[in-house]
Amino acid sequence: MNLYTYAAEEQYTKLQAFRQACYERLGTARDALFDLGDAVLLSPAVSSFVEFSLSPVFRRRWPSVYEALQDGRPDREGLLSMYLKEIPTQRRPVLAGDHTAWPRPSAFPLRDRTVEHHPTKVVGNRPITVGEGYATIAWIPEDSGSWALPLLHERISSVETPLGKAASQLREVCQELPIRAISLWDSEYGCASFVLQTRSSVCVRIDVFGVLLVSIREKDDQISTGISSS
Repeated sequence: MNLYTYAAEEQYTKLQAFRQACYERLGTARDALFDLGDAVLLSPAVSSFVEFSLSPVFRRRWPSVYEALQDGRPDREGLLSMYLKEIPTQRRPVLAGDHTAWPRPSAFPLRDRTVEHHPTKVVGNRPITVGEGYATIAWIPEDSGSWALPLLHERISSVETPLGKAASQLREVCQELPIRAISLWDSEYGCASFVLQTRSSVCVRIDVFGVLLVSIREKDDQISTGISSS
């Protein structure tokens, strides 16, 4: 066995162990959820959610794609802990956070819809929509390229704010990391409110538009640099 074959088999074995560990943490309806996850990863594009049931890796009938989400109860904390263990510690990990809107203007029966920022091409119209907001924090594993591996992707309810949800996600991730991270945010988060809500997070926060550059010292809440304008 040459070195290349050995390395490939080692990575394949590691992937198998990771997938098995994920499966064990999916809880109720884990079989359908696991197949649905594979279908999402391997389907380039679908026009409706039920089309995932046509994927060769989804080994169930079409009602199971809905039942998987309705009955599934994944171990959220356990899965997050698994993801974070895969992040190398040789250098500071880079995290990126943001929130996005899912427009649902015609879904009147949908509970807890919120008004969300959403770009518009119509001159004079307000850049808003009605639907659902989602907050995401991801690990950026490479210096260049488009890879972004989500760690948390959660709904922002009507009693929450994008800043508050992002701060909560950042604290949760940083508490689990064994090394101080760098987190990237856009100008929406370049404000005193976000600084104050995340001052206990052990990380360095950088606003990509140059509005915010704040470093939080390890093991304390003191801000070592301040807000700077671009």
